[in-house]
Amino acid sequence: MIYAGTSGWAYPAWKPDFYPQKLASAKFLEHYASRLNAVEVNYTFRQHPKESTLVKWIESTPDTFRFAAKANQFITHIKRLKECEEPVKRFLNAVSPLANARRLGPVLFQLPPNLKCDLELLQNFFAVLPQGESCRFAFEFRHESWLTGPVFEALRNRNVALCVAEAEKLTIPDVATADFAYYRFRMGEYTPAERKELQKRVAMHARAGRDVFAFFKHEESPLGAIYAEELLKGAQV
Repeated sequence: MIYAGTSGWAYPAWKPDFYPQKLASAKFLEHYASRLNAVEVNYTFRQHPKESTLVKWIESTPDTFRFAAKANQFITHIKRLKECEEPVKRFLNAVSPLANARRLGPVLFQLPPNLKCDLELLQNFFAVLPQGESCRFAFEFRHESWLTGPVFEALRNRNVALCVAEAEKLTIPDVATADFAYYRFRMGEYTPAERKELQKRVAMHARAGRDVFAFFKHEESPLGAIYAEELLKGAQV
């Protein structure tokens, strides 16, 4: 299955190119989910969501829609993966309404740029993560020291995906380490040729039997949402 979207949806500036001009903001998610089948939730990076909020999200989207959640910054940026059993439990409990409704996509752990490779730290952190088909995790490394064979092997051993994210100073190799792939396409614009190449990369994983989660840049321009819709149509196997 290919899931594509952006890292947010609440943008009035997407009118009229993506949202109808007269669409109320309360209906943004419903319309978004009528055209795309996933979203990456950055909201969870700064605070735990209320259950009532998640229930509204679930009610506004079809059963096939998935919410990928960015792990809370307390885990990744304050604790820096150390002694995180309780913080991880609290976070996963906060997003459990999505999991219980079978609507939770992967949880993304985005590490700070100044956190250098520590394989023992990573493996100890893996030990606090639950295992099972309903629990999918991805890691976005932002220091080049993590991009090594032993780290990739550690990810494979726990079926954790390497997040292939675009960055100005770092090139993440497109290495499969799990039964799903996770992309973060961060450029503001892509040429038609570049978009075709993205579609090929996504389709490659789908043909190999992996689910794919691909999220374009959001914010004020609707181009990311338009690109995601194009990718869904062009990358289907």
